[in-house]
Amino acid sequence: MPEFTSYPGFNSQGCCVIIPTYNNEKTLEGVISGVLEFTHDIIVVNDGSTDSTREICAGFDDITVIHLERNRGKGYAIRKGFREALRLGFRYAITIDSDGQHLPEELPKFIEKITAEPDSLIIGARNMDQEGVPGGSSFGNRFSNFWTWVETGYRLPDTQSGYRLYPVRKMAKMRFITNRFEFEIEVLIRSAWKGIPLTPVPVSVVYHPEKERVSHFRPFTDFARISLLNSVLTILALLFFRPWMMIRKMSKEGFRELVRKHLLSPEESNFRKSASIALGIFMGIAPVWGWQMMIALALSIALKLNKAITLIASNISIPPMIPFILFGSYITGGLVLGNHQPLDFGPEITLDFVKKNLIQYVIGALVFGAIMGILAGFFTYLLLTVFRRRQKTVAEGTGPGK
Repeated sequence: MPEFTSYPGFNSQGCCVIIPTYNNEKTLEGVISGVLEFTHDIIVVNDGSTDSTREICAGFDDITVIHLERNRGKGYAIRKGFREALRLGFRYAITIDSDGQHLPEELPKFIEKITAEPDSLIIGARNMDQEGVPGGSSFGNRFSNFWTWVETGYRLPDTQSGYRLYPVRKMAKMRFITNRFEFEIEVLIRSAWKGIPLTPVPVSVVYHPEKERVSHFRPFTDFARISLLNSVLTILALLFFRPWMMIRKMSKEGFRELVRKHLLSPEESNFRKSASIALGIFMGIAPVWGWQMMIALALSIALKLNKAITLIASNISIPPMIPFILFGSYITGGLVLGNHQPLDFGPEITLDFVKKNLIQYVIGALVFGAIMGILAGFFTYLLLTVFRRRQKTVAEGTGPGK
């Protein structure tokens, strides 16, 4: 066993290392020994191994070992490690695979990163374009990266890396539903939804020759599980969590900063900004109460518009404006249907009354929303054109030699 010399950041940050393992007797001892060069706060979770894993773990005195009687899956093993880390009072936990792909000497990178960005979830980003990376792994990673961006807005270079640092204390109240490889996707997405920043840090990766490589990933079964999970998470993201994340971000930035950053920024065209406002206004008036911002976000992503501007504009349906929106929608519906009668409840509300007025309101809201959206987009386009022209004139007038 190597002489123990603790890397100081582990103690100061309250960090341990979790090693989930299943039938990796050839590499497990080397991984544990490598980690021991930096910390003795190690939790090995033996996920029902049938090889010599128990005997290997028994050879180390200063580590915590959890033995599961049967194989429950990598995600379940990591979750058991989380619970043990919390019980022992740790704030963070780094997970490292036991198959020898990850280099323990890169553990300080995670400590340095979390010191600079506390309470983040740090993902060890491997170079998946390097020689020797299996084609299936590279494709699966790109697939996962894309859906993580759809579901969270984070563009990450490697979302399947098992080399990570988790803020376990901040995640203490989270309850997960997956137990196998798909857990590493679920925990990323749901942590982002909770407001935990996702941050990559470059790490190396060692791919052993194919004959020596031990992989428990089942291409068909596990890929199907991950695809099903992504389908569910995408629906939840578009219906609720992406709008909520955007609202949370906007509330932190402040209204003036949002206008400066998203509406007045020169990176996007006037048309795109105006179209974003038009879509937001339309969705704010559309008769889909409770779902307006969620649908607006989904449409802004599909149409490649400015998501922040669309969500801000969709907030036109705030309480002070609701009576005007309802009245304008009803009157517009009457004009479209040729019904010029005022809204009259009469002595009783019948099914025919509700049906007649509901249809008038729904049609009117769609038409009224479209008209108001087009007008808002048109005037926004004019104002941006004038404002940007004035900015350009001022810039030219104060340039070199002026």
